[in-house]
Amino acid sequence: MPRSRVHNLLISLDGFSAGHRVTLETPFGGAEALIPFFDGRVIDGVGGLPDAVHADHAFFSMWGQGIGAEIMGRRKFGPHTGEWLDDGWDGWWGDAPPFLTPTFILTHYPRDSIEFENGTSFHFIDASPAEALRRAEEAAEGKDVRIGGGPSTVNAFLRDDLIDFMHIVVVPIVLGSGVSVWQGLDGLEGRFDIESVTTGSGLTHQLWNRVPRD
Repeated sequence: MPRSRVHNLLISLDGFSAGHRVTLETPFGGAEALIPFFDGRVIDGVGGLPDAVHADHAFFSMWGQGIGAEIMGRRKFGPHTGEWLDDGWDGWWGDAPPFLTPTFILTHYPRDSIEFENGTSFHFIDASPAEALRRAEEAAEGKDVRIGGGPSTVNAFLRDDLIDFMHIVVVPIVLGSGVSVWQGLDGLEGRFDIESVTTGSGLTHQLWNRVPRD
């Protein structure tokens, strides 16, 4: 049965995964100190890695395996708010976004879809988490759906109990402030079986598997 999955979600020791103000210069909203701990070269697998394969690479490489669609929040797509501007903004990733699947962007201001030659497509929808997941599952054609973030989007899906698996990466830094995935989710850990693995880099990879629902 297809699952909804979160992958490579970086979180500081004090629980923050992004900052409050996303701009062109600060795509993580002020939490850019998290970025160097992620090796994006392996999101499509470790086969092309020119150096040694380490445990972190293996965990990060799960990102694209068996995924047929993605859902993301508007702040992951770009820094804009309100009505869309006619400025040609197609996301942070240029002409070849790495998603390679239909990607649904949650926004109160829908716009025309964007298609890319590499198979990525962006669809802008005003929908609840449940409705967005339904549409993404249809587009995924039997594969899993990735809940791509940011932290507020992951939080919303967790609140509605719509996530089956999470790969959380606890980074050994303290940010002091930011956006937390865990806000208002007291007792969340009771819904999941949680396994933690700390690697030589100091990263702690947490695998959260949803226990069977009643």
